[in-house]
Amino acid sequence: MPKPPPLSEPDVMQRVSLRIVEEDEREVFDRTLEEKHYLANARLVGQTLRYVAELDGQRVALLTFSAAALHLKGREDWIGWTPRQRARRLGLVVNNSRFLVLPDRNRYPNLASRVLGLALRRLSDDWQARWQHPVVVVESFVDETLYRGTCYRACGFTAVGLTEGYRRASRDFYQEHGQPKQLYVRELRPGARALLRRGRLPAALAEYEEKIAGPCPFRAGELGTLLERFRVLRDARSGHGLRHRQPFVLACAAVATLMGSSGYQAFQDTCQKFTERQLKALGCQQDKHGRYAAPSDSTFLRVLTRLDAAHFESVVGAWLLEQEVSALQRLAVDGKVLRGSGRSDGKPLQLFSAVSHRLRLTLAQVPIQEKSNEIPALPLLLRSLPALEGTLITADAMHCQQESAMVITQELGGDYLFGLKGNQSGVLERAERLLAQQAFPP
Repeated sequence: MPKPPPLSEPDVMQRVSLRIVEEDEREVFDRTLEEKHYLANARLVGQTLRYVAELDGQRVALLTFSAAALHLKGREDWIGWTPRQRARRLGLVVNNSRFLVLPDRNRYPNLASRVLGLALRRLSDDWQARWQHPVVVVESFVDETLYRGTCYRACGFTAVGLTEGYRRASRDFYQEHGQPKQLYVRELRPGARALLRRGRLPAALAEYEEKIAGPCPFRAGELGTLLERFRVLRDARSGHGLRHRQPFVLACAAVATLMGSSGYQAFQDTCQKFTERQLKALGCQQDKHGRYAAPSDSTFLRVLTRLDAAHFESVVGAWLLEQEVSALQRLAVDGKVLRGSGRSDGKPLQLFSAVSHRLRLTLAQVPIQEKSNEIPALPLLLRSLPALEGTLITADAMHCQQESAMVITQELGGDYLFGLKGNQSGVLERAERLLAQQAFPP
C-alpha cells in the first residue's frame, strides 16, 4: 500500500494548537526554559501568563508574557505618552518575556510566527480572564547577536531601537551588562498607541487606569535648581521650631504637581513615597534621629495659602522654560473652570492656560474676565510668554478668528493650528470643498 504524500508545512502549521499551561505543569515548563532557553532563567516578575504550543500532542514551543518594562525610551517615543500617562497606563502593555521553539528551526521555518500569531490573537482575552484587565500593546526584546527577529516582523511588530544595555540591580540603581537588545512593539488592537497617549481613555479602558501620581519628568540635578529659585520667596510663617523650611515644602509641592497630584492630602501621599535620598535632594533637613520626612498636608496648607501666588507662578514658569528646552516649540492653549471659585455673578473662575505639548506642563495662565470668554484672553496669555517666533500654537475652534491668527503670526511670529467647526460655517464649507478636490485626491 503506497504511503500518503508528506504534508506540506502549511498543512502542518494548521495542526499547531496553543493553550495556557496548567499549574501542575509549571515545574516541567520552567525547567525546560532553564535548560534550553538562552537566558537559562524562568523567573518572571508580576502578572504572567505561560503558554505551550503543541503539534499532534507534542510540545513544540513555550512562551511567556509578563509585566511590561518600567521604562524604555524606544517604547515611550513610539507611543508618545507622558510620564504620568505611562505610570497610570503601563498595565495595558505586556512583555513577551520568553519564547522558546523546541524543534530545529530549519524543520519548520514558519513555526515561530505561527505560534506567536496564535498567542497574539487570544492574549488580551486571556489576560482579562486571569488578571481582570485587558492589554493593548505587546513588547519584546530580541538579542540580534543570536536571532534576527524574523517571526516578530512577520507578526506585525516594529523595531523601535536598541535598549541601553542595563539591568535593574536594586530599586534605584542599574548595572551595565553590555548586551543591548532590539526592542519590538506591536498594537494588539488598532489605534492602541493613540489611545494610550490620549488625555482621557475611552470608558471601556478608563476603569483599568491606575489612579496614581506619575513619575517626575525631571532629574535630581534639575530639581536642585528649582530649590534655589524658591529660596528667594519670603516665608510668611512666624515662630520658632518650624520643622520644614519653605523652599523644601515648595519643592515638594511642585514635584508632586508635576507627578499629577492636586490638593494638600494628595501632596502628602505622593511625597511620602519619596526615598530619603530624594527628600534630601529636595532640601529636607534631618530630624533628631537622622532621618528625612515628607511634609504633612497641614504643612502644605500653611505654606501655600500664605504665598504670593503670582510671584510663585512666575518663579516656576521661568524654571520650567529653562528645563523644557522644546517647551515653546509647540503650545496648546485651553480654558478650564476652577471648581469652588464662585464670583460675584455666581459663575466660577475660568483660567486660560498655555501648556507644552510634550510634558503637558502649564507655562502660563491668565483669568478669563467676567462676562467674557477665551478669545480676548488669548493675546494676554501669549504676550506673557517669552519670544514665540517659530512656535506652533494649537487651539480649539473657538479661536478660529482672524484677530487671533493675526496676533500669533504678525505680532508674535508664530504659527497656528486651529480646529474648524460649524461656528465658521462659510470657511468650513470652502475648506471641505477645496481639500477634497486638491489635497486628498482619490
